[in-house]
Amino acid sequence: MRTDREYVKPDNLDEALEFLWNHGKETKIIAGGTDVLVDLRAGKVRAKYLMDVSRLDELAGIALNEGGLSVGSGVTLSEIHDSDIVGRYAPALQKASFSFASKQIRNMATIGGNVGNASPSADTVPPMIVQEAVAVLRNINGERRVAVEELFTGPYKSAVRPEEVIVAFLLKPAEDLRADFQKIGRRKSLAIARMNMAVLAGKDGEGKIDFIRVALGSSTPTPIRVTEVEAFLEGRTLDSETVIEGGRLMAEKMIAISGRRPSTVYKEKAVQGLFLKMLYPLV
Repeated sequence: MRTDREYVKPDNLDEALEFLWNHGKETKIIAGGTDVLVDLRAGKVRAKYLMDVSRLDELAGIALNEGGLSVGSGVTLSEIHDSDIVGRYAPALQKASFSFASKQIRNMATIGGNVGNASPSADTVPPMIVQEAVAVLRNINGERRVAVEELFTGPYKSAVRPEEVIVAFLLKPAEDLRADFQKIGRRKSLAIARMNMAVLAGKDGEGKIDFIRVALGSSTPTPIRVTEVEAFLEGRTLDSETVIEGGRLMAEKMIAISGRRPSTVYKEKAVQGLFLKMLYPLV
């Protein structure tokens, strides 16, 4: 474990971006610190600099605007938990916060840190994927936007460049749609997800599915949107047989990506169970 590590706390975003432009490859960003501090104690952090962005005003705030629902990367899980705007326009994301660790952790953990850590089990990610969220990334020369799903390049591997900071997430509002998030952990509470899933769905006047987004996390190397299941369900009137077949397709996709392992017997049934739990209310 290195002992010459330096702590950096910029006063504003421009200062942070300038520092990253010069030292990004040697820097680990701290948002809430709930993941980074664990990795520090385990000796997994090799960075020379720890840059704390947790108090930058430019990363704060939740708002509905022309670009959609904007959630600053520095917004904590507690703020998401308590937000009326999130509850109305991103209910699956808010539900994910209800089972996210303890209150003390939610008070510190940020949505930007949860995404930036690139854990396959990140609870905020499937809900954002079903709302087709994009991450707004900025460096000293400007910004770019990347779909949240595409930020994950592998387990704990991110497409965020060393000189960049995630400043916000933009979600398509989900008002008047059926939204849900479910997870399975080793315990009933304070557990990292072994499997998590989000769904966003709507029906037309004839009761047929006219909008459907499904995302799966933790049981695959990176969180994914399952377009095969969406294509199967769109335009159909849901009944028990259709929902069961959709769950089977979800499990099939998971196995195709992750391969068969000793845990697959359990996970195959679990992914079907989560899917049925979320879709049956629409039958």
